[in-house]
Amino acid sequence: MHINMLNILLMGGGASGQGAAGGGIQFIFIGGMIAVMYFFMIRPQTKKAKLQKDFTANLREGDKVVTIAGIHGKIKKMNDNGTVQIEVSPGTFFTMERSAISMEYTTAQQKAAETAAK
Repeated sequence: MHINMLNILLMGGGASGQGAAGGGIQFIFIGGMIAVMYFFMIRPQTKKAKLQKDFTANLREGDKVVTIAGIHGKIKKMNDNGTVQIEVSPGTFFTMERSAISMEYTTAQQKAAETAAK
C-alpha cells in the first residue's frame, strides 16, 4: 500500500487515522490558497484600476497622451459626457472616451520625451 503526502492532506489523514486533524489541514491549505490569490492577483488589479481611474480624472487640456490603440495626441477639449477631443495633427481631431487613454503608454511617452530633452 502506497501512501503519499498529497493523499494524506486531501483525504484527511489516510491510514494514520487522524481524520479530524486532516480536515483542519485542508482548511488551512484552502485558506492559504485564497490568501495567495488575494495578495498576488486581486489586490494588484484593484490597485492598478484605482491608479488608472485617478489618472483619467486628472487629465487636463494641453496634456500629451497616448491611447490604448497607440494614437499620440494632445488633449484640446474635455467634454462633460466623459469624452475628450484629441488633436493628433494640426487641424485633425478625434473624440474618444477618457477610458481609452492609456496610463502606461502616456507615462512611458512622457519619460521618453523628458530623456530626449536632457
